[in-house]
Amino acid sequence: MAFDIHLEELYEDAELEAAGLNFDLFAKAATGFYNLKEQHKIKSDKNVLSIVNFGLSSNKKRLWVIDLDKKEVLFKTHVAHGRGSGNEKAVNFSNIENSHMSSLGFYVTENTYYGSHGLSLRLEGLDPNFNSKAKQRAIVVHGADYVSEAFIKQHGRLGRSHGCPALPQELSPEIIQTIKDGTCLYIDAPSKEYKSAYLDTNSAVKTFQASLAQSQPTI
Repeated sequence: MAFDIHLEELYEDAELEAAGLNFDLFAKAATGFYNLKEQHKIKSDKNVLSIVNFGLSSNKKRLWVIDLDKKEVLFKTHVAHGRGSGNEKAVNFSNIENSHMSSLGFYVTENTYYGSHGLSLRLEGLDPNFNSKAKQRAIVVHGADYVSEAFIKQHGRLGRSHGCPALPQELSPEIIQTIKDGTCLYIDAPSKEYKSAYLDTNSAVKTFQASLAQSQPTI
């Protein structure tokens, strides 16, 4: 109950409904976030959670970067899916090299580098069979000129990547600097196949309870 209330309060305080983020999706992402913390896969001092909803049209802003400590949305913007995943909407997903599809699941952000798209951010996919080949496939966060309102107006949809979650060029450097080095990224879409050990609610509750106990003042 305390965990459920915590998530509901976070959702309300951060005004995520007004920002267009579905509560059930937020709860899934937050559950994974706490499980990743328990396993020390993300930095303990970086309470930033990024969520992509590929269930939405690419014409919609479907990436949210949330500061869970400050309880606020830092960014809400467009994000591209892979050309193999679909046109206006992403409907197919893959972990296979050269599929040019997006991959669902939980990622941890790593270091930055400068590549053909400028400042880019490496990702480690954590879900076996769903996104675990992200590094082999060079799936990274980067900016692209086809991620813009102007492109949507001209083509009726956002441009598409080779599987990378590509961002608007003008926002990409700031977002990358915010989420780099050990934060959680969760990419979601309606899928009967996707499953993840990080969606174990019982485990997340235990981690949450432990963090509550640590925050209590000693007498």
